[in-house]
Amino acid sequence: MAGGRVLFIDDEKHIRQANRQTLELAGLEVTCLDRAESAIEVVDMEWPGVVVSDIRLPGLDGLELLRRIRGIDADLPVIMITGHGDVSTAVQAMRDGAYDFIEKPYSAERLVKTVQRALEKRALTLENRSLRTELEAHSAPGPRIIGRTPAMQRLRATIAHIADTGADVLVMGETGTGKELVARSLHEHSRRRTRNFVAINCGAVAASLIESELFGHEAGAFTDARQPRMGKFEYASGGTLLLDEIESMPLQVQVHLLRILQERTVERLGSNRPVPVDLRVVAATKIDLREAVDRGQFREDLYYRLNVVCLEIPPLRARREDIPLLFHHFLLVAGHRFQREVPLPDSRQMNLLMACDWPGNVRELRNLAERYVLLGHQHDWSLERLLSGSGSGGTGSLPQQVESFERALIEQALAASGGSIKGVMKALSVPRKTLYDKMRKYGLDKNNYK
Repeated sequence: MAGGRVLFIDDEKHIRQANRQTLELAGLEVTCLDRAESAIEVVDMEWPGVVVSDIRLPGLDGLELLRRIRGIDADLPVIMITGHGDVSTAVQAMRDGAYDFIEKPYSAERLVKTVQRALEKRALTLENRSLRTELEAHSAPGPRIIGRTPAMQRLRATIAHIADTGADVLVMGETGTGKELVARSLHEHSRRRTRNFVAINCGAVAASLIESELFGHEAGAFTDARQPRMGKFEYASGGTLLLDEIESMPLQVQVHLLRILQERTVERLGSNRPVPVDLRVVAATKIDLREAVDRGQFREDLYYRLNVVCLEIPPLRARREDIPLLFHHFLLVAGHRFQREVPLPDSRQMNLLMACDWPGNVRELRNLAERYVLLGHQHDWSLERLLSGSGSGGTGSLPQQVESFERALIEQALAASGGSIKGVMKALSVPRKTLYDKMRKYGLDKNNYK
């Protein structure tokens, strides 16, 4: 916790001087005060430090200071210093919300360790508040695309720009990145939001049934077609149709889809009557369709017809600094869903999450958050154990895993400091030249985090 801030309050000058030196040698920023009243003017909800105060003070004593500070921020750690005869008073202070108490005479090591633990707790509290604030910023009605990396900010901006145009959209991204979420966001932020959003996974429907599912059929169109049935295109008219895993659609069905996209009419199987449809089509794929075209597995004319606007969702490993925000969000959702207390991970555990490769992307992170809420309170189900069983642990050689972890830390520090090189140097205790060399190595640009 190098650079942590401490308010040290004692009415004896020599005690203030001795403890200032002790804490500054530990790399902490110390402000010494001789009266508790002055501390009230310094602390607030965002103050990133801890308070160390003697119990016996002239004027406002330590216990009253504790009550005042808890009125400002109940989560701000206050460490009480007590003489031998005040131990019972200090115990009561603990019951009233003090973080800890130190009995005189105390060693420099005891003071430093207690303050460092308190600073870690304060940092975690402020980080969680920041994450909650960020989540509230995405609390508008409709699906929430969470992330503050430049790529996700651009994605949200593009969605907002095209949502109400009605243009067909191609969404590309690996499995678990949130392609359906993007499609729902397009729908919910358009005038089509009051009509149906219809999703069909082209890879989950048998080839013999997909035409009936998409286009509908009349009675007697084929064996077992006893009643007429409306297809997904008709049902989605006025709204949005998501064709997920479009690369799995059989080539003969792709021909029919192309005609529908061009003419905006659909014919049920067994019927010659065209039915007008007014809908936006969002096609989602986990592969490069251009390469599928080159291999003869996807129609080139359909590819160009679908690719009016292309939205690419980056994999989670390419936006690691979004992991704390996403994980915190999934913890809150899971806690509400399962009616469980949310066990918040510490900074070490968050760094562990950021170092993983996440082959299952956001879906895998969400599943881990749910397991953590359900099992994390048990002593033998630590986040590390849950993570080791998920298949998300860092892969590759030791140097590769170290580089992945190092890059994640630098990205996190850049995001936290708004792209400030000085901020990153201070947070990571790294020289400027070393930092620039590593940023160049990992292709990191500070301007992407401002």
